[in-house]
Amino acid sequence: MKNELMLREPELYFDSIHQELNNFLRDTFLANSFANPLNIKKKTVWRPAIEVKQNDANYKVKVQLPGVDKDDIDVELDNDFMTITAEIHEEKEKKSEEEKNERFHTCEFRYGKYQRTISFDNPIKAEDAVAQYKNGLLIITVPKQKIETTTKKKLEIQEK
Repeated sequence: MKNELMLREPELYFDSIHQELNNFLRDTFLANSFANPLNIKKKTVWRPAIEVKQNDANYKVKVQLPGVDKDDIDVELDNDFMTITAEIHEEKEKKSEEEKNERFHTCEFRYGKYQRTISFDNPIKAEDAVAQYKNGLLIITVPKQKIETTTKKKLEIQEK
């Protein structure tokens, strides 16, 4: 068998370890004694997965927001920052007498607030940005501002 190269994204790898540690601590210490784990999940601010590409003209940002309604997404643009905020609400349904005694055995859904701030290398044109949302994927195209390059000027120092 040949040696294969495995590519890893350190940020994703550590996010996964961090999430697993949080799950372990929550399940071990909080579930039975202090609080309902679903309430803890709802109060957590999640970081959605992103993909940022750029070319000479613009940035293209993809954000995974599965299960989020389009109306629950907010995108704010600043000079060289973009903040995406979204929220997933737990589904409320009417329960019959038999279902009222139900409780979760396992719940891995992420309810609550999602937020991610992305910084850009170059200033952006916020007024020309465009966002599209389909099937849980938010795609934002943000044009870059043209930065004028100046030529070097040597300053002559004068005596006073």
